[in-house]
Amino acid sequence: MKFLPKLLLSLSLLSVVNATEIEKIETIETETTPTRIESITKLSSIIQLVERFYVDEVEFNEIVNKSIKGLLEELDSHSTFMDEKYYKEMKIQTKGEFGGLGIVVSLRKGALTVISPIDDTPAKKAGVEAGDIILKIDDKTTLDMTLDDAVKLMRGKPKTETILTLVRKGETKPLKTPIIRDIIKIESVHAKVFNDILYLRVSSFDAKVASELSKHIKEYDTKTKGIILDLRNNPGGLLSQAIDTTNLFIDEGVIVSQKGRQEDDNEIHFATIDSTITKKPIVVLVNEGSASASEIVSGALQDHKRGIVVGSKTFGKGSVQVVIPISTDVKEGIKLTIAKYYLPSGRTIQAKGITPDVMSFKGESIVEDKDEFKIKESDLKKHLEGELEKIDIEIKDEDKLIIEKEIQVNNKNTTSLTQTDLDKDNQLQTGINILKSMIIIQK
Repeated sequence: MKFLPKLLLSLSLLSVVNATEIEKIETIETETTPTRIESITKLSSIIQLVERFYVDEVEFNEIVNKSIKGLLEELDSHSTFMDEKYYKEMKIQTKGEFGGLGIVVSLRKGALTVISPIDDTPAKKAGVEAGDIILKIDDKTTLDMTLDDAVKLMRGKPKTETILTLVRKGETKPLKTPIIRDIIKIESVHAKVFNDILYLRVSSFDAKVASELSKHIKEYDTKTKGIILDLRNNPGGLLSQAIDTTNLFIDEGVIVSQKGRQEDDNEIHFATIDSTITKKPIVVLVNEGSASASEIVSGALQDHKRGIVVGSKTFGKGSVQVVIPISTDVKEGIKLTIAKYYLPSGRTIQAKGITPDVMSFKGESIVEDKDEFKIKESDLKKHLEGELEKIDIEIKDEDKLIIEKEIQVNNKNTTSLTQTDLDKDNQLQTGINILKSMIIIQK
């Protein structure tokens, strides 16, 4: 029982702390509506208690930073404290090149969730999918991990490996996915042609998206009759680019509005006829990885009855963040949610997302079953051989025209969609079938 005097001494010290410091806090909490000064005093008292009695020595400035960080992360998953190191990382990412996995994540109900893997990045090539929950990064669990800390762990020097443990819907056990980090270079717009349809893939809304889309649409204006705008697994980007992209297709009316507590944060963005470049029918492809700017574009086109939205329900990120410096040398700041986006109809995106006009799910398309036991007219005696020969000639001529058209496209360094691509992508096949119907109706 030698340890008993030490234990009693510890308990007596604890009682002294309770009687002196904590009593002040209890006095403040008894008030039903504490004043601002009382609330600030409470916060100050707790910071002093941590500095004085916490088991490890922590510098006062670090305690304050942790307090700010905890406050902002309790507000929502997008608000955060940006210390000097965070600022440097943000500048690196803004340049468009950084060592990482190419994955956009968010906290959803406390779980680190993949919004989308970015096209042509290590995460995409490794098979990471939108909706995956990241359970571990290497040997570190993501439970109770902040979004900021998770991003820092996934970034790193190119050619180094990290292992993500993923929980995926439909899988009976977690998936261990090794990924080699690389320099992330994002090419946001890709154009392809399929017969008389222009396929435009937008992977994120960076500063050049609207101008790139405009260039492709004008280039193929006389050669195509409809547009597929693929925004699947597009995590968003610049609001200005979402507005300018929508304006390529809509010549009047509201595109998006934002509303916050402060009147200065309220804005309404309108379409202008000078920026509209096409009236051709549009089908927009979305999925659970489509977020923020992607939802603004698809939702605005849907509200204006300008395009048909096809795919699965989107992510539901409809809030506005601003960076506010909090130091005179602009080395620290906070990223704070100040408003929410609203679509032309007045509906909100936040936590609701965009519900497609036509639901279609990922997977391979249903293709014709080449059953050798099927009996056709050509298998019967005395079939119309002359008619079949005529049809064969017409088919060959049509194939020749398609081949010639693909050669012309390839000569301009633009790739073509093939039927094989469509067979592997049910949502794309559904979108093209709907677009073909829209083109026929418009004739």
